Amino acid sequence: MPDLGLRRLAHQLAQKLQHNALIQATAQALREDLDCDRVLLYYFYRPWLGQVTFEALRSPDLSIFGSTGADDCFNQNYAQLYLAGRVRAIPDIETEAIHPCHRDFLRTIQVRANLAVPILTHGTLWGLLIAHQLTPRPWFESDIAAMEAGAKAIAGQLQQR
Repeated sequence: MPDLGLRRLAHQLAQKLQHNALIQATAQALREDLDCDRVLLYYFYRPWLGQVTFEALRSPDLSIFGSTGADDCFNQNYAQLYLAGRVRAIPDIETEAIHPCHRDFLRTIQVRANLAVPILTHGTLWGLLIAHQLTPRPWFESDIAAMEAGAKAIAGQLQQR
């Protein structure tokens, strides 16, 4: 009879792989549907400190996988807005009223248009699902709805764990 601890570990690994496959598939489908350059998941591993843990790319040279972002720009004030369900659609970082720290960070990763949607689990801000475009672009209601649906699908998977 197999060891109970080994069975539990195998079950946990299988769930983790299923979870990761869902996130990657969601990011890839969104990147294709929105026809944007990059869709990523920014996971908060500590309060307001995070990292890019998944990405779907138009081209491999656009990868920012593992990037910790401009953590000094994201603070409790922004976290509270996203916790309340804020969606932030920026058609052009050069003309939008955003914090200079955020604009400078987005420039370093070649972003001109940005769409960020919160991933909320168990009443907390778990992460952000973000679409990037290297050129200015409008974000339509359908883009926002697709990103929100993706974030909810990811949150639903997380809450099953």
